Amino acid sequence: MDGPELWRWIWLAGVGVFAVGEIAVAGSFFLLPFAAGSLAAGIAAFSGGSIALQWLLFVAVSALGAIGLIPLRRRLDKADPQDGIGSRRLLGQDAIVTAAIGPGPGVTGTVRLGREDWRAESVDHRPLAVGTVVKVVDVKGTAVIVRHVDLPAPSPGGTPS
Repeated sequence: MDGPELWRWIWLAGVGVFAVGEIAVAGSFFLLPFAAGSLAAGIAAFSGGSIALQWLLFVAVSALGAIGLIPLRRRLDKADPQDGIGSRRLLGQDAIVTAAIGPGPGVTGTVRLGREDWRAESVDHRPLAVGTVVKVVDVKGTAVIVRHVDLPAPSPGGTPS
């Protein structure tokens, strides 16, 4: 295993294994520094550097890469999914029932959120009549889960149809 020709291919294989492993384990940035270290050692091997130099480069670049990625890892770990993204943006919004929601679990009607109509189900499974003001409390698939709001319907520019 002391042949310099062999180490060239070992480092090249290391780059591939670590890079593919990093892609397979999303969001960790654990294997990326080792891929960079293998790349640096491989460049040294193809340039005719000694095996000791190759190992020194692998360890140093891997360690520096791991230390350098710590702030990024911490920032990404803090970034939990926010409610204002995707369908979660609907949470807490007021809507108006446009097709009555019947009583019982799984019975849906329709509500208007801004300019969009959504299938809706009552959170407490009680019937909600057309024109009732509701608040979105959850999103389940392509439907919203709503609860009755004891406020008069808003009328910016007229009543919704």
